[in-house]
Amino acid sequence: MYREIRNHIIKNLKAGIRFDGRKALEYRKPITVEYGFTKTAEGSAKVTIGETEVICGIKTEIGKPYPDSPNEGTMMVGAEFLPLSNPEFEAGPPGIDSIELARVVDRGIRESKCIDFKSLCLEPGEKAWTIIIDICPLNDAGNLLDASALAALAALKDFRFPKLDEDGKIVYKEKGTEKIKLLCEPVECTVIKVGEFFIVDPIIDEQKAVDARLTVAVLRTEILLLCRKAEIVL
Repeated sequence: MYREIRNHIIKNLKAGIRFDGRKALEYRKPITVEYGFTKTAEGSAKVTIGETEVICGIKTEIGKPYPDSPNEGTMMVGAEFLPLSNPEFEAGPPGIDSIELARVVDRGIRESKCIDFKSLCLEPGEKAWTIIIDICPLNDAGNLLDASALAALAALKDFRFPKLDEDGKIVYKEKGTEKIKLLCEPVECTVIKVGEFFIVDPIIDEQKAVDARLTVAVLRTEILLLCRKAEIVL
């Protein structure tokens, strides 16, 4: 069955069209970002790309810095795939796909130097903030990687540190006004190869026919440079 779908996808791409009528390098619409999606998190967002919906929430805690980075805080990214969003997902411990998604999102944020981890240090070698990013797809209609990365970035922008009491303990019920220090805003773009063709924002059927996949985190300055070279006006 997958071979038949793959052959049909390639046949359409040769004719310059995809299943849903888009061009090869065209994203689905609408693309929307809703900040502050849940009030119980220190930062949250919901992202929609076509019919794909992902929410991201951020919590924080205070812990001891790692010995090799005593002046820095840290970050953890996790993803939970629920059967509610895709009947192929199974309840239980994280699977390979959810672990991979979390790592790709983590790498885009970490390697782009998006977060100023030194600003998360409260007491060198003793206390530092840990940023915990949780990703959960509401509806998987394809391209969870890009939607999740965008949701994580939006949640970081929505993030506010909770207040601390006199003993330095977190008062989760009282959200402060201090934002997390972001040095840049990485946006991830995933390109997949089907046969001899390259496409972005794949739907479920297109993902099943993939031969290769590459996800790249791009900064705004790089996007502007690419647009300038392509004579695209933002």
